Amino acid sequence: MINPIIQQNISQLGQGVTFPNQTKNFCTYNEQRTTSLVNAKEEALPYIDTFLKTANTEEQVLDALQVLDKMLDKGVKGIDKMYPSLSRFNDMASPNIQVMLAGIYRKTLVPDAFGPLIKMMIRQSLTPNSPYFDPTEEIGGAILEYLKCQASINKPFINQ
Repeated sequence: MINPIIQQNISQLGQGVTFPNQTKNFCTYNEQRTTSLVNAKEEALPYIDTFLKTANTEEQVLDALQVLDKMLDKGVKGIDKMYPSLSRFNDMASPNIQVMLAGIYRKTLVPDAFGPLIKMMIRQSLTPNSPYFDPTEEIGGAILEYLKCQASINKPFINQ
């Protein structure tokens, strides 16, 4: 059964997003809509997944990614399964989208996202494209999280 409240909130994703500028180094979103979708938890994920498959503006993509990021903070399960939809945005040059993806990948640790993170870091290092913030901070943090988790799984040999 289609949840009309979720569907209405999904249809409005992208509306009201503001970008970083000279006075703020972050995007802002409609917090009421975000809270409503986050509170819907796993029930909202199929709607967001479908939305991401057709989202075509930076505002739409950022708004949906921001909702997923907040859901991860609240412990919503299943976002890692959305990697095929998220990966569509791996090669986008937008520093805003790169930062949001890096944050999501840092929290989900989907193995397939490691390579795209490295590619984002290299591209951003060679051609910085944000005058308001440094995306390499979040991208690098995500890469370090992957390495930290891998190191904890495979204990290195010391003095052997």
